[in-house]
Amino acid sequence: MTIAGAGEAHARPLDEQTQAILVEAVEAAYALDLYHARCRSDGSNRRTENLNKLIASRQRITVLRVQDDLFPERNYRRVQERLQREFMEMLSERGGCAGVKDSELPAQLRARYDEMMRTVEALP
Repeated sequence: MTIAGAGEAHARPLDEQTQAILVEAVEAAYALDLYHARCRSDGSNRRTENLNKLIASRQRITVLRVQDDLFPERNYRRVQERLQREFMEMLSERGGCAGVKDSELPAQLRARYDEMMRTVEALP
């Protein structure tokens, strides 16, 4: 799929592997931001914003564009609703914020996010 819209004619077409990496990176950033918003009262969306800056500068695409063009829903609002719903279901299954406070989940979310940021940084 080629992602190049108005004003982005210089953007490179994204191969399937790059597309998959961007989707996973958005999912990882969004999950960590949801955890911080729900369980730590930090609604800054810092990780998603950091990812957005990185992919905008390196790939000439935004997080919203990834959600609109590369996720199956083809609509960023529906993507965000699904990701939030799935996160809340997972959190509920693990006993809510209290249940995950002393678990490995926060560290796992952070490790996944850090790994995906490194992977995106390494993209050509």
